[in-house]
Amino acid sequence: MNPLRRIPTLWRTVRHLQPAQGWAQIVHGLQGHPQQAPEQIAPEFSKGPAPQPFLDGPAHACWHEGNVLELIRQRVDFSSGVDWSHAAAGPLWAYHLHNCDHLRSPALSAERRTELILDWVQNHTSGVGWDPHPISLRLVSWGKLLLRPDQLSLDDVKRAAISASMARQAETLQANLEIRLQANHLLSNLIGLVFTGLAFSGPQADRWLAHSVALMREMDLQFNDDGGHEERSPMYHSLLLESLLDLLNLARVRPERAPDDLVQALRSVSARGLSALAVCCHRDGELALFSDSALDIAPRSEALIGYGRSLEVETADPGAPGLLDKTGYVRLENDDFVVIASVAGPSPAHQPGHAHCDALAFELAYGDERVVTGMGVYEYVPGERRDLARKTLSHATLEVGGFDQSETWSSHRVGGRPQVSLLDHRPGVRFEASCAGWQTPGSVHVRSMALEDFGVEIRDRLEGHPKSVRLSLPLAPGVRARLIHDQDGGVEAHLVLPSGRRLRVKLPIEAEWTLERYPYFPRFGEEIERERFLGEAARFESGSWRFEVIE
Repeated sequence: MNPLRRIPTLWRTVRHLQPAQGWAQIVHGLQGHPQQAPEQIAPEFSKGPAPQPFLDGPAHACWHEGNVLELIRQRVDFSSGVDWSHAAAGPLWAYHLHNCDHLRSPALSAERRTELILDWVQNHTSGVGWDPHPISLRLVSWGKLLLRPDQLSLDDVKRAAISASMARQAETLQANLEIRLQANHLLSNLIGLVFTGLAFSGPQADRWLAHSVALMREMDLQFNDDGGHEERSPMYHSLLLESLLDLLNLARVRPERAPDDLVQALRSVSARGLSALAVCCHRDGELALFSDSALDIAPRSEALIGYGRSLEVETADPGAPGLLDKTGYVRLENDDFVVIASVAGPSPAHQPGHAHCDALAFELAYGDERVVTGMGVYEYVPGERRDLARKTLSHATLEVGGFDQSETWSSHRVGGRPQVSLLDHRPGVRFEASCAGWQTPGSVHVRSMALEDFGVEIRDRLEGHPKSVRLSLPLAPGVRARLIHDQDGGVEAHLVLPSGRRLRVKLPIEAEWTLERYPYFPRFGEEIERERFLGEAARFESGSWRFEVIE
């Protein structure tokens, strides 16, 4: 595209930046990669008992025989030694390599973990591992291993080498907080510093720990009153929740170093976060795939809930059952069905980089089997798959006038944004919400969903100017479907779930329906074909859907 034609898009993107964030973007553009702190003397570990066991490393990270490392479904052969500068698998793979969560795999011995950490210290003296975000996550990952005496094989020399490296990393991070990015990056920066400040003692550690004031402020800003994280990604919500519980775990056994108000804030936010998580998970314990969310990255909900209980953190009572009114998710549930729907737009305004065009989209499960799903995410590299994952028609919602709800561009940018509102909510039974796309503000999509005795009913209408629409219903993989047209002009779909259970979907007669194959990205690096119903109408005013059980 002609760069001049991109100027309006750029303006619609940057106009939402916070002043400090905008200035930090300019400084970063001029300076490039952050400067590393000088070599540090190893600080002393703080004294106290071992924390409760931390959770194992993520499911996507596996070390295989022959020193082959698998991350986000890509394997790299390191039989000749780990190449910490490896870039061929992409930048996201490199970030996962350097956050070192793979070292927490129970398949690794204490000796092997220690070798890998010391290898990083000796051989990765510059490069992507020194970016602030991987430093943040690695400080916590290494710290959790050091704090559990059975996880590493250490003598005084090895412990000193790892401690000195962590001090250098913390000093580098402290000087390069990701003010320009905000959101989960900045929160992870502060968690990493405070965690390291609690793990060590002395003047350096006191300076890192002093960031607890900024951390509490950022927690309050980023976690809404309903407990949901501002970026609206169930995956990032879960990852951050694990980190907050990790920090609370350490703070509980370092009472002489942990400020009381920090402990109280961690308990409160974690309790609300666990409660919010329950809204966005299916009965199988897995996340609904809204925004940038993928399976096997964050811990499963039952693992987080169990971890919280081990730290005496219980879920908080929700203000309205099944509703995250600030974060923008609604859950309807009865004995048969679970519906999880997105009722908000890109968020937060100053950093909606993980947003998809999924306003008024829903996931539906019958029992513990998913029937209608979101899209997931394949990768963060700009290109066809990244664009496809974020498009309106990749989600179970309605496209108006041939335009996406939001002006998504590059890999993490959003220009024009829709106006999305929750209009009505009856807990567990019904809701109604509206979405006015950024290019079609005069044609407002209004959707209501309700649980009825027969199943689930959805009503769609356009308020304002009638437009052409396309209605998308992407099915879960393994669901077999067929279209049936009756003599009265009605159209319905018959679905057979993997268990053999059957559903009938009465589709809006106002559209012409086709059944097609369509991609699904449930995990990073994984593409699965599934079926999707697509309805098209040249002039749409209203229509209704019904999901019914076939006995």
